[in-house]
Amino acid sequence: MVNYCRVIGCHNRSDREKDRSFYRIPEVITNQCEKTHELSEERRRKWLASLNQDLTGKTVKNIRICSDHFIGKKKADLFASDNPDWTPSLNMGTSRQVNTPDNMSSRYFRKKGRAEKSDAAKTLLMFAENMSTDEPVEDLTPLPSEEPLPETEVEMLQKQLALAKEENEKLKCKNHELKEKLKNTNPYSESALEGNDEKVRSLTGLPCFALLMALFRLVEECLPPKMTLGKFECLVLTLARLRLNLTISFLAFQLAVSKSTISRIFVDVIDVLYVRTQGIVRWPEREELQKTMPLQFQKHFGKKCCVIIDCFEVFIECPSNLMARSETWSNYKHHNTVKFLIGIAPQGVVSFISKSWGGRTSDKFITEHCGFLNKLLPGDLILADRGFDIGDSVGTLSASVNIPAFTKGKGQLSPLDLEETRKIANVRIHVERVIGLVRQKFTFLNGTQPIDVVMTKDERGLTTIDKVAYVCCALVNMCESVVDFN
Repeated sequence: MVNYCRVIGCHNRSDREKDRSFYRIPEVITNQCEKTHELSEERRRKWLASLNQDLTGKTVKNIRICSDHFIGKKKADLFASDNPDWTPSLNMGTSRQVNTPDNMSSRYFRKKGRAEKSDAAKTLLMFAENMSTDEPVEDLTPLPSEEPLPETEVEMLQKQLALAKEENEKLKCKNHELKEKLKNTNPYSESALEGNDEKVRSLTGLPCFALLMALFRLVEECLPPKMTLGKFECLVLTLARLRLNLTISFLAFQLAVSKSTISRIFVDVIDVLYVRTQGIVRWPEREELQKTMPLQFQKHFGKKCCVIIDCFEVFIECPSNLMARSETWSNYKHHNTVKFLIGIAPQGVVSFISKSWGGRTSDKFITEHCGFLNKLLPGDLILADRGFDIGDSVGTLSASVNIPAFTKGKGQLSPLDLEETRKIANVRIHVERVIGLVRQKFTFLNGTQPIDVVMTKDERGLTTIDKVAYVCCALVNMCESVVDFN
């Protein structure tokens, strides 16, 4: 963009006179102290008066004045109001000048000269410079060509300097102590958790501090830097919110930051955890499953069982949109919910978690449309509850599903059906235990979630609650399995 000097008779432009500076008309500063407001308002008024033009209908913020109209070829600082370059004064295209440049500059330099002649001012200036650094104090004795200060006055200044340096050291030590105390009082700092596995379990759900540090090293380089909190604190407060269902307001008051900051940190860390833990929730290979199949499963189903599936629901606020309200209403929970399909391997780890679906959606529909069937291989056996009438769907993949028998139309189950149902129930209890572990360990999923965590999607079509559910399952997989292998 090419800038032009607005002064009448000046034809300087930024694309041609590249050694010039082009200054905007100063704005009035209203968000600082009263003195700043007064000076900026007075300076703007004087610049416009020096320009002496009718600016009706013009955009003042786009007006420029080049450096040729300043005595020192540069505008002065706001608080240097006695500097002749506080306002432009040279060749302003009009003879109407309140103060001529010569008079203004002569007054300024006379005043400056008087200040420089004061030996006391020189001494105090040297005192201030030595106070701002840790270098040894220089000799305060004036130069031989100048009239020396009385000896008593020099001794007094030296004593004051010594006292000031001593006080400065005390303040530095006090400041360091307060920083260390603040670091130790932050419950999410590394020093507060190191060596305290019980506190780590209570706050994050992870079994020990070493595992927490391993997770931190996994995500550290991807966590965005924050001005108010360190990366470790951001990770721990996110895990603490998942673990204890802490509110945004509570965390904001606890850490003395704004609620919007806590909200942004939570979403950012969840995004990073979702990406960096992709290998933790995975579908195992058939050979892995068969080599580590628990004896209880081998006894009833051989080595065919690859997964136990079920659905769980998370409460959400009632949407304002009538269609969304209808699609999320759960007749089973009598509440608006989102539903997830979860798959548990026989070894007790989460091997599949779907994205969220409306609470009204049937278990069968979710199973057939969430991508779960793409994981199956011919000969695989799936254990499920009665609501999963998916025999035809998995049959097309040469797999099978085993669900408890129905009593519909019968007085009671036959002995064969009863025995088969008992076998399924004995091993299906593991999926209930894992779902219970996910929700008990991370109570965030037990609360009623705000509608924005369900409605806001990223470029991959995932909502925040999708990522939260996945991260919680990944964290459970990092803990000890609930299945007894003996």
